[in-house]
Amino acid sequence: MCAALIGGMDRLKNEYVSEAKRNGIKLKHFTGKERKISKALGQVDFVVMFTNKVSHKARKDVLDAVRGKNVPVYMHHSCGLSTLRKQLDEVTG
Repeated sequence: MCAALIGGMDRLKNEYVSEAKRNGIKLKHFTGKERKISKALGQVDFVVMFTNKVSHKARKDVLDAVRGKNVPVYMHHSCGLSTLRKQLDEVTG
C-alpha cells in the first residue's frame, strides 16, 4: 500500500515515514512547497493532507491530480505525528 503525505513539518519527515512503515505503508512526503506535486505523486492508494502547512495552490494541485481516480483524500488541520498515526490506523483498520 502506498500513500502520500502533503504538508507537515520538515523536521518530522523521518518520524512520518517510520510510522507509515510500521503500518505497512510506503509513504511519499511532500512539504507542499514543491512545484507540481501532481507530477511526482504517481500512483497512491490514499492521500493525507495537513492543511495548516500547505498553500492553497498546492492543495488545489493535489486535489486536481487525484480527481476521478477514486483516491480518498483525508484532510487534517493539525500536522502532528499522532494525527498521522490515527489516520493510518483508521485506513488500515
